[in-house]
Amino acid sequence: MSEKIATRDAYGRALVELGKKRQDVVVLDADLSCSTKTIHFAKAYPERFFNMGVAEQDMMGTAAGFALAGKTVFASSFAMFATGRAFEIVRNSIAYPKLNVKICASHAGLTVGEDGASHQTVEDIAIMRAIPNMSVIVPADGVETAKVIESIADYPGPVYVRLSRAASPILFPQDHLFQLGRSQVLREGKALAIVACGLMLSYAMEAAELLKQQGIEVSVLNMASIKPLDEKTLKEVADYCGGKVMTVEEHSIMGGLGSAVAEVLAEYGAYQVHRVGVRDEFGQSGKASDLLEHYQLTPHHLVKQAQSLI
Repeated sequence: MSEKIATRDAYGRALVELGKKRQDVVVLDADLSCSTKTIHFAKAYPERFFNMGVAEQDMMGTAAGFALAGKTVFASSFAMFATGRAFEIVRNSIAYPKLNVKICASHAGLTVGEDGASHQTVEDIAIMRAIPNMSVIVPADGVETAKVIESIADYPGPVYVRLSRAASPILFPQDHLFQLGRSQVLREGKALAIVACGLMLSYAMEAAELLKQQGIEVSVLNMASIKPLDEKTLKEVADYCGGKVMTVEEHSIMGGLGSAVAEVLAEYGAYQVHRVGVRDEFGQSGKASDLLEHYQLTPHHLVKQAQSLI
């Protein structure tokens, strides 16, 4: 896990590759293309790129129009603005008619860093997974991000993809397979099931290795597809681990991955689900690494949480 890349960077590269293959792909951005990395598509295919300015609601409405005209649309901004400022248009103009718009939002979670609480959205997964017809994906690394973009281009409907500003380790080989609604078991151990998404997956894997050094073997499940959720694999892994599950996310524990997992398992029987994430707090300004430490999301904190469950 030596090489690192931000998922937003992988997104920018994936768009260029997709643009080579698909003439129907258009990309919209809300005056943040250098940050969201859609700038690469803009340079390669200027006739299919549209900078909508600081007008996220207008961008989403325009995206809906392009979709109605038969285009496959990728619309990008910071997660705070794509899900917060433009919510009503996303709900009524994109999700309600089930249009082919992919909302790929960068700078999600605490690792936005010094921009502070106003930009560190820890509610976006909760907002988007509550919208009917909307799929929600949180890729874990650059490889998975590229596979996600390739996959959702062929999926006929609205999708929300959560991307990060901070670089994270490459976890998967180039032939990694992403499928909407499917998860992957990356480690097997009966002591505990750790379910993670996004850049927290690498921290979950580090924590699992530290636990192994203590003689504790845990399972790690990559749940990039949060909606639809892979209920079958989740239940199988939870049962294998004696019903003990710990979710890990760079998001509020309310409404995100932890809630999704708990909701599913609650319908099947008695499981112990411990949610690790932001506990009903806003973020604050600081370096990404310092913020993850402050909110107890680093590997050694995950180890302590796991030990308390085991």
